[in-house]
Amino acid sequence: MTRVAIFIMLVLVSINAAFIIYAYKLEDEIKDIHLPNVDGKMVSLQDYPKAQGFIIVFTCNHCPYAKAYEERIIQLQEKYASTYPVIAINSNDGVAYPEDNFEGMKKRASHKKYPFVYLHDESQEVARIFGATKTPHVYLIHKEQGKNVIKYVGAIDDNYADESAVKKHYVEEAIAALGKGQEVTVKETKAIGCSIKWK
Repeated sequence: MTRVAIFIMLVLVSINAAFIIYAYKLEDEIKDIHLPNVDGKMVSLQDYPKAQGFIIVFTCNHCPYAKAYEERIIQLQEKYASTYPVIAINSNDGVAYPEDNFEGMKKRASHKKYPFVYLHDESQEVARIFGATKTPHVYLIHKEQGKNVIKYVGAIDDNYADESAVKKHYVEEAIAALGKGQEVTVKETKAIGCSIKWK
């Protein structure tokens, strides 16, 4: 193997290691986010001082899995708007996937009358620091002593294809446990969805 090839391999390993090192884990405190909403306004978690936490969902427009969960995400917002509001984030490459660009996001949010914010992570920095890989990919955040802490990561429930056949509502069950001051029983599940489209 040539020195050039070895050098390239080391660089790639270093880059991948950097992503792994800086990706959040369960029980980590997350930093605030500052991203543009489809209404043109910048949104921060600090904009929700009365919230008990957040349902952060990495999603998009074109993915069939994201579309399958769209109504359920709306329902989560309608149920938990005052306690655990939904923060939807689209990190997909809008050039390679035009349906997921900012204009596409605006149209989708307007057409579906999203009751939650739909933020554009154009740099993909937020998705990388969270370690998000799928759409949808959920991170349930709970406020503890002034810190925003990750309490659950993964899927919304256990059946993306058929809402009527759902047996485990992971996000709702986690919120119920936190509301009782209890530990979340299922802290992590496999997120089922399309891969995030990286640049």
